[in-house]
Amino acid sequence: MNTARLHRAARALWRGALLLGLGLLALQLSFLVRIAAMAVVDLRSTTFQRSEAWRLAGVERPLRWSHEWVDYESISPHLRRAVLASEDAGFVDHKGVDWDSVERAWQANLRRPATVRNPGRLRGGSTITQQLAKNLLLSGERTISRKGQELLLTWMLEALLSKRRILELYLNHVEWGEGLFGAKAAARHYFRTDVSELGPEQAARLAVMLPAPKRFERRPGSEYLVARSATILARMPAVTLP
Repeated sequence: MNTARLHRAARALWRGALLLGLGLLALQLSFLVRIAAMAVVDLRSTTFQRSEAWRLAGVERPLRWSHEWVDYESISPHLRRAVLASEDAGFVDHKGVDWDSVERAWQANLRRPATVRNPGRLRGGSTITQQLAKNLLLSGERTISRKGQELLLTWMLEALLSKRRILELYLNHVEWGEGLFGAKAAARHYFRTDVSELGPEQAARLAVMLPAPKRFERRPGSEYLVARSATILARMPAVTLP
């Protein structure tokens, strides 16, 4: 290959890299704008909810779909405390990623992986903000690039939204069963009550179902669910709410 061809190839590579970089920048800016809007706009659905709707539409049985937005103050404080105690006790203090929790989760998974007898999930150490970033805007694939994007979105959420708003968004869109999303739908489905009326024991039971609600929906009386609920109930008074 002569010098001229090398120069043309180099220019082509440079243009390709530049276009890729501009595309990635545009993507991040679009995410930034959408997250900024979430400070004042209540979302109707998330990327995960839409993907679930498409999946369930192809299932040959009656489609159950329940989701209704409810304001932060209308969600029982017991449920808010229970979810933080179960999923992210350091929520009000960290900046989106709890590195100590990630390390503890790694060590716990090495010592005691999930078994058939113990249906508890392998711990991932993800904060509520990370879970929200994943469900709001990303697909379900598990790749290094997707994890990197999740971290960027997590930091955007923490920078642009208050902790209270992040928790409000999470509780309104998190999955609590097949076709069942948000705290209001969960309270009605599992306890036939309004989300504002949930008691401590009910709240603890709902919190423990996260983030594997489809499994526990099928096994509502499992030993793990009962024992873990008691643990969360004991931890709830120490939780700081945003």
